[in-house]
Amino acid sequence: MAFSKFLDARRGDCKQLVAELKKHFRYVSVLGADVKSLNVRVNRKTASVGDGSDTDCGFVVKMWNGKQFYEYSLDDVTGDKVALAKKIIEATAVGDGVVTVDSALGDMAPLTQDFVREGDLDNYSDAQLLDFCRGLKDRLIGGSEHVLNAVVVLRTLDVSKLFVSDCRELSQTYCWVNGMMMVNYRKGEKMVSAREGEASHLMADVLSKLPERVAALLDKADKLTEAKPIEPGEYDVITDPSITGLLAHEAFGHGVEMDMFVKDRALAKHCIGTRVASKICNMHDGAAATLSVASYFFDDDGVLAHDTQIIKDGILLRGISDLGSASQLGTEPTGNGRRESHRRKAYTRMTNTFFERGADKLEDMIASIKHGYMIFETNNGMEDPKNWQVQCVAEYGREIIDGKLTDNYVSPVVMSGYVPDVLKSISMISDGFEVEGAGMCGKGHKEWVRVSDGGPALKLRVKLG
Repeated sequence: MAFSKFLDARRGDCKQLVAELKKHFRYVSVLGADVKSLNVRVNRKTASVGDGSDTDCGFVVKMWNGKQFYEYSLDDVTGDKVALAKKIIEATAVGDGVVTVDSALGDMAPLTQDFVREGDLDNYSDAQLLDFCRGLKDRLIGGSEHVLNAVVVLRTLDVSKLFVSDCRELSQTYCWVNGMMMVNYRKGEKMVSAREGEASHLMADVLSKLPERVAALLDKADKLTEAKPIEPGEYDVITDPSITGLLAHEAFGHGVEMDMFVKDRALAKHCIGTRVASKICNMHDGAAATLSVASYFFDDDGVLAHDTQIIKDGILLRGISDLGSASQLGTEPTGNGRRESHRRKAYTRMTNTFFERGADKLEDMIASIKHGYMIFETNNGMEDPKNWQVQCVAEYGREIIDGKLTDNYVSPVVMSGYVPDVLKSISMISDGFEVEGAGMCGKGHKEWVRVSDGGPALKLRVKLG
C-alpha cells in the first residue's frame, strides 16, 4: 500500500505552519487526513458502488497556550504561511469570559517514523467486487424458497494520516474490509432478518470466508422463525463473544472515557482502585491491543497506540484518554484521541475494547447451567455513565436445559443491570477469543468512529427480558 501522495507533498507545508504558529502558542500540531472508503451493496433489485461515510480529506491544526486548546480545520495548508497563521490566530481569538483550566501538557518524545500495514485493496476493481456481491446474493436467494431478499455489502477503509509537531513527524497507512450478508426470511406468517459477517485487513480473506457462512445464515434464519419471546427474569447466562464485547463497550467503554471524568459525568472516576468486577475479570482497550477495524499506529493527537488495561483481577485501574483530557487530569494520554473527520473535534474514544480470555471450556460452562440461556449477536446497547446502568440487546438466545444447549430460540433478548453487579456475577470465562467491529460508535448522538469489541464467552447471572 502506498501513502497518500497528497499528504506526502504537504509535509514541508505542515512543518512551516507549525513553526509560524509556535511563535504564538506553546504547542502546535497539524494532522492531515486522506481517508478513502467504499461501499459496495447489492440486493435482489439494486446494486451500487459509492463513497463510504469514513471518506475524509483535509487538515486540522491543534494549538495550546497553557490554559486552552484551540483547533482549526482547513482543506489545504499550501500558500503564504504567515498569512495563514494570522488567519488562524484571528479565528481562534476568544473573549475574556471563556472559562480556562489549569493543564500541563506532558512531554512527547521526539519521533520521526512512517508506519505501514500492508493491504491488498489495489488488487480489486469495483467491477470485481460487484460481481462477487451479485454472485453471493444469488446463492442466498437460491438457497431457500423462504428468502424474500438478500443483501450483500462490502465496506472498505483505506487510511493515510500525517502528523507534524515541532518534535514529531509521523505517517501511517492501513486498510480494513468488512463484509456482511443479510436475508429477509419468511416462513408461514413470520418474517425475520438474519446476518453473518467477516472482516480482515485483507480483501482476499473476506472474499474467501464470507461465502462459507451461507449455510449457517440460512439455518439461523430458519430457526429464528420459530423463536419465542423470553419470559422475563434473572437467569444464568452465557454471552457469546459479540455480547461479551457489547458488555465491555457499554459497561466500561464510554464510562471510562476520561473527558467524561473532566466533566464529572462518569461514576467510574470515583471508583479507580476499587473492585468493580469478579476477580477473574480483566479488560483492555487500545488500538495496539489487537488487530481490528479500530487498530491504528498513532491517534489523532500524534500519541502512539496503546494497550491499556482498564480492569485487572476485578480492580478498576484506569480510564482511557485523549491529549486534552489527560493534560487537564495530569495523566499520560493513552492514544485514544479520535475524530469523526478533520472537521470535528478530537474526543476520547474507545478503540478495541475487550475482556481477556479465561481458562474455562465453553462446553463446561454450558454443562454447569441447570436452566438459562446463551445469548448471541449484538443488536444495540446503551449505558448511563453517571449512574452505571447498562442495557445490552442481543439478536437471539438459545435455552440451556440440564447442561445442554437446545434449539429453543428466543428473540429478541435484553440484558440489563447495574454494572458492578453484572460484572461481579461473572463466574466462568472461556478460553476462546474473538474481536469484531462492523459498525460505528457515537459520542452521545454524534461524533461517529469505527470501534471493535469482543473477548471470550462469559458466564454470569443477570436479568433478561
